[in-house]
Amino acid sequence: MIEITLTPAEIMFGASAGVMREVANIKNGAKHKYGATDKNDWQMHIEGALAEMALAKHLNIYWSGKGAITLPDVGDQDVRVSASHNNRLILHPDDHDGRRYWLVTGQYGSYRIKGWILGRDGKRDEFWSDPSGSGRPAFFVPQCALTPGVVFNV
Repeated sequence: MIEITLTPAEIMFGASAGVMREVANIKNGAKHKYGATDKNDWQMHIEGALAEMALAKHLNIYWSGKGAITLPDVGDQDVRVSASHNNRLILHPDDHDGRRYWLVTGQYGSYRIKGWILGRDGKRDEFWSDPSGSGRPAFFVPQCALTPGVVFNV
């Protein structure tokens, strides 16, 4: 298992990026693409940014914290974060088939890199479900289907 602990300075930088993302969403009137509620927006954006920073640290890739919603999160990689170390990686039908999607778990600056899967490989019928019963189905890729989070040439 790969554990990444961000320094206080990294947490501050990552949290600032998350706050900037949420402020931009408020300014632009942006809504969640997949129907999520607004109740945890600040936490979601901050933890998302911190997870991206953790992956960038693991891959030794510079992370600026700023990017467009359509661009990859870290280099040419995308990140999905969950506070629970037991959760699955979520993919949506319109996620890019050729990108690596990494599952990063944890919160508050302490993360585990669980592994990655190409978008096209994670969009398997057996992974399609709606585990929360929220009417928002997606592909939920189990951790055993992920390639371990080893460093490779990106």
